[in-house]
Amino acid sequence: MSAEPVAGVAAVVKAAILAEALPYIRKFHGKTIVVKYGGNAMTEERLKQSFARDVVLLKLVGMNVVVVHGGGPQIESLLARVGKKGEFIQGMRVTDAETMDMVEMVLGGQVNKDVVNLINQAGGKAVGLTGKDGGLIRAKKLLLPNKESPGDQIDVGQVGDITAIDPSLIGLLDSGAFIPVIAPIGVGAGGETYNINADVVAGKIAEILKAEKLVLLTNTPGVLDKNGALLTGITPRDIDDMAADGTLSGGMLPKIASALDAARNGVKSVHIIDGRAEHALLLEILTDHGVGTMIRSH
Repeated sequence: MSAEPVAGVAAVVKAAILAEALPYIRKFHGKTIVVKYGGNAMTEERLKQSFARDVVLLKLVGMNVVVVHGGGPQIESLLARVGKKGEFIQGMRVTDAETMDMVEMVLGGQVNKDVVNLINQAGGKAVGLTGKDGGLIRAKKLLLPNKESPGDQIDVGQVGDITAIDPSLIGLLDSGAFIPVIAPIGVGAGGETYNINADVVAGKIAEILKAEKLVLLTNTPGVLDKNGALLTGITPRDIDDMAADGTLSGGMLPKIASALDAARNGVKSVHIIDGRAEHALLLEILTDHGVGTMIRSH
């Protein structure tokens, strides 16, 4: 077979893919998409490049993309270098004062600027923020319920519970064709710094912005049932049942809790997707072939 027909088929396939994207572009034009960026998509070069290109493309076709990033592996790496071991309770990082300094340095400095640079290199106009900028994320100390001693609470240090979000700075950046990139650090009433779970920040920002979609990139195919099979579509009620029977646990708990809150508070759909798949964002938002679990608001 000559090379020409093969090239022709490839072009037809490309055209079909673009045509498939058209109704989604029309539907979501002018809408806000909040993306939680974390996991392998943040550490593997190929996935980093595809994520940045996806974000820029979504912005160029008229969506308001807001990125909230984590930085767990980078924080662990710095803690290990100074001889500290990370500790987690109910999926939340225990954060003493020394750890908080390092978390802020890694999230607000190194990681935030890396993500901004990545998007800008792909042709976007990203601007890095922490919750301290413009009083974006107000927080107070988070106390976790003690499951072994009902009525007691667990103090996990400088971990924050969001009390308010001021979205005006995000709106200003969106209207100026910029892409906000937000580090999950909050500020207390007395100016104290709080480390906040990135999934929780992404969920709350999506709620406040009345986002069309909240997309959480993970290192799993999505939400799995007890047998490890992917659940492509679930409702808040399904999640309540899965939490009760122990199907959901560990780091998936804050992810699911924030997804559920967002779905119940005005975000039209929440997607928990596999960030290890190249162009996962585009596949989930612009095609019929999703790459994860979608939680509908009802």
